[in-house]
Amino acid sequence: MEELTGGVYALTETIETDDSERAFHPAAVETDRGLLLIDVGLPGQADALAAELAEAGFDWADVWAVLITHQDGDHAGALATVREETGAVVFAHEGCAPYVDGREDPIKGDGERYPPVPVDVELVGEERFRTAAGPMRVVYTPGHAPGHVSLYLPEERLLLAADALTAADGELQGPSEHFTLDMAEAGQSVARLAALDVERVLCYHGGAVAADDDRIAAIGESIAA
Repeated sequence: MEELTGGVYALTETIETDDSERAFHPAAVETDRGLLLIDVGLPGQADALAAELAEAGFDWADVWAVLITHQDGDHAGALATVREETGAVVFAHEGCAPYVDGREDPIKGDGERYPPVPVDVELVGEERFRTAAGPMRVVYTPGHAPGHVSLYLPEERLLLAADALTAADGELQGPSEHFTLDMAEAGQSVARLAALDVERVLCYHGGAVAADDDRIAAIGESIAA
């Protein structure tokens, strides 16, 4: 658990693989209606998520809503359990919602989908949430997956990139080519993010890193090259 700025927290969930440990970084954002979770992790990770929230003094009763950035199981897999524990309102982009609610099977994965959950509010991009850190804007960033979104807090110059960007060894990098469905579209999304005034980025894979819009622009240019 790391407080990125007042009322915005980077969470850490880890899993053991055959030869390494993998970390994921959902976020929790304080709003005027309660806590908004940005992604929730794999199936079976709800207890780990609750433990992370407890470090900052929160419990399930504090959770108002969950925003799923895209359909992948490492982001939405624990949603059914979290919804059952909290009664949270579920947000997802209209291009993502059919995969979350079961109308479509997730495009990626091992063929065994996570439990579907109804999406209460379908986003289109540019919506704003009132948070403890100022307005937070939904930025449509497809490419890694259909209906992928990132979140931007301009007053804090903070970007919650989800999988639109990654980080490794403290350095901001582009989206994973292996796991990205459409790299050309992902590059366009990175270019869109480069137009934002940013000084810090939280990547779901890689954690929080210092990076500015020039670095994001360079990543976008390298994808387009």
